[in-house]
Amino acid sequence: MKQVPLSALVLGLAGLIPFLWGAGTVLAPGLYDFALANLGPRFMGIYVLNFYGTIILAFMSGVLWGFATKAEGARAGIAFTLSVIPALWAFFMVGGGPEGSIIALIAGYAGLLLLDAFFWKINLAPKWWMGLRIPLTAVVVLCLAVPLL
Repeated sequence: MKQVPLSALVLGLAGLIPFLWGAGTVLAPGLYDFALANLGPRFMGIYVLNFYGTIILAFMSGVLWGFATKAEGARAGIAFTLSVIPALWAFFMVGGGPEGSIIALIAGYAGLLLLDAFFWKINLAPKWWMGLRIPLTAVVVLCLAVPLL
């Protein structure tokens, strides 16, 4: 695997901030109180994890769609079909209550990592892709799991 470009790494890490914030407001009562008083309940704990987790899972479908544009023939059809799975997963599976949604998101991100690996393996994703996606996904899944503990 090649080294991850700095801009992709910085933006990827910045994308973790809402996940880390959500987990932090679950783990730290003072941070929870601050968020409740200053930001409102949507921006704390399990709620921000659900909202942002759903948005990013759908966003990642768009990333995979972009990779699919490099494919040709039957391979393109497969790649385009696979690329929409994370967004459809988020649409159909998230929304069954806060805890059930978190479980669905964790499963969605695990599945997304498998799709990332597939697109990388067939050379549609950049050579550095898995070097970025594995650690980001690990942090996301850990953050999502915090409210379930």
